[in-house]
Amino acid sequence: MARSDKAAAVAELTDKFRESGAAVLTEYRGLTVAQLTQLRRAISPNATYAVVKNTLTELAAKEAGVTAFDGQLAGPSAIAFITGDAVETAKGLRDFARAHPQLVIKSGYLDGKPLSAAEITKLADLESREVLLAKMAGAMKASLTQAVYLFAAPLSQTARLVEALRQQREQEPGAASAAPAAEDTEAPVAEAVAEDTAPEADNTEGTEGTDSTEG
Repeated sequence: MARSDKAAAVAELTDKFRESGAAVLTEYRGLTVAQLTQLRRAISPNATYAVVKNTLTELAAKEAGVTAFDGQLAGPSAIAFITGDAVETAKGLRDFARAHPQLVIKSGYLDGKPLSAAEITKLADLESREVLLAKMAGAMKASLTQAVYLFAAPLSQTARLVEALRQQREQEPGAASAAPAAEDTEAPVAEAVAEDTAPEADNTEGTEGTDSTEG
């Protein structure tokens, strides 16, 4: 390969590393071209699968600041560059490796964090983004249904609640003693008014008697 071609290949791989949120390094020894095409189709919604040259990939990884593949680039290598759902891609690689043991998952990285082959398998065991979103939507729908039911409750239920609260307040000791206290207060006031009125009546009667005597 000419030097210019190598430089172009390194630049292309470097861009792939930088544009991908995750990547998985595999060894494909023993897989046919048809099987590699099948694998590419299986993960194509979320990733591209590229056969790479180890020396050029080392240079591109170093240029992009990727260290997850240090010491791993040996044998026939291919990398899944992930730009979509990493969980779905990991599932696709895992399932394909189960059906075709020739595919060996070696290492990877996710958001800059190196991943071992075991960690990639654990990633594949997680629920996909679509499943999680569906569960969240179901939970939100259930909450909204409950809220609608509460808002649509008949007014009669509110009326019964208000009446029950009123009866409860009337049965409280403080409410029962309030009425007698009010009656005790009204009685002295009435007596005081009567006492103030009585002397005025007596004075009036005395004046009338005096006038009749003078006549």
